[in-house]
Amino acid sequence: MNHNFDAMVKREQSLLCNTYGRYPLAVSRAKGCRLYDLDGREYLDFLSGIAVCSLGHSREDLADVMAEQARKLVHVSNLFYQEPQLDLAERLLATCAAGKVFFCNSGAEANEGAIKLARRYMHRVRNEDRHEIITLEKSFHGRTLSTLTATGQTGPIKDGYDPLPQGFVTVPFGNINALRGAIGANTAAIMIEMIQGEGGVRPLPSDYAADIAALCRENGLLLIVDEVQTGMCRTGRFWAHQHYGLIPDIFTSAKALANGLPMGAVLCSDEVAKGFTPGSHATTFGGGGVVSAVAARVVEIMVGEKMAERALEMGVYARTQAEGLMVRHPGKIAGTRGLGLLFGIELSCDGPAVWKGLLERGMVCNLAQGKVLRLVPPLTIEKDDIKAFMNALDEVLATVDPAA
Repeated sequence: MNHNFDAMVKREQSLLCNTYGRYPLAVSRAKGCRLYDLDGREYLDFLSGIAVCSLGHSREDLADVMAEQARKLVHVSNLFYQEPQLDLAERLLATCAAGKVFFCNSGAEANEGAIKLARRYMHRVRNEDRHEIITLEKSFHGRTLSTLTATGQTGPIKDGYDPLPQGFVTVPFGNINALRGAIGANTAAIMIEMIQGEGGVRPLPSDYAADIAALCRENGLLLIVDEVQTGMCRTGRFWAHQHYGLIPDIFTSAKALANGLPMGAVLCSDEVAKGFTPGSHATTFGGGGVVSAVAARVVEIMVGEKMAERALEMGVYARTQAEGLMVRHPGKIAGTRGLGLLFGIELSCDGPAVWKGLLERGMVCNLAQGKVLRLVPPLTIEKDDIKAFMNALDEVLATVDPAA
């Protein structure tokens, strides 16, 4: 082990709260689809900062936008009109059916804002005492107290935070009868991810998604879609809900929105936007000059360079390669799933051992639910890079035993 790495680990232990299970890797720099450790060793990045740096790392064009805007205006707060924010809003709203947007700083804040907007719209516009949000098992919506409660997972993520806020109900994934049975007089909205990333790359079946939308219409509920991970061309459409022909009342974005800068957004219909009025919701930093200018350029690049189409093409190629490995290694891969470059390989062998073997071979990815290799590389990834990853996975699978 590198002595500089050991020193960094000890230094962190003396300085930072112990909240992260770090990978055994210190990244000193990154470029494109590659990371470099303290010794300059190169790694192929199939994580992209957890679906954040979708246009790749350290882009010169985005750095130029960042620097130019930083020399003009960084922050004045949302007490003032700011043109970069409006430029971003116009470009972002042109990608979808939403009519209004609220900018914030993260995915958790965006989902928190969506929950607040749904409740306030019901209370102040519809004059109905509805506040409850229904979510799905294994969902992940954030780590604020409200979004944590909305998250349909148990274990360390929720341990020790009781009492959690009231007003949330979680139902089994894929069970429309359970969802129908959970709707009551106090229900305000159903909140879903089109693909559960942290839940193991689980896409919603098309008929299930359609049934959810129908339940919302029949019961006068709002449909909230968490697009924090699935949005911004990741799945092969600009927004994942567009694969399903849905028009959410509210949906959220973050992660890839500013390609590494902290940025989030709540997008909604003009009607639901009536729920927010001056003083009802706010943020000090959200939509500041630098992040808005960079995000506007990100949207421009994604649309102009057809990143959604590229993600779809590369996702098909990755699936084909992975399915070939299923044949070569029977009993070790249970299946593949996902859309575009939000791609999961479910293992039926020792998941942590496979993940570790990939890292040792210079391949960085994520292991979700202890058994699903979650691949969310930059959308600029090349076929040769995907092939290199699959070759490394081929080597690793040859060293592990099938599940008993």
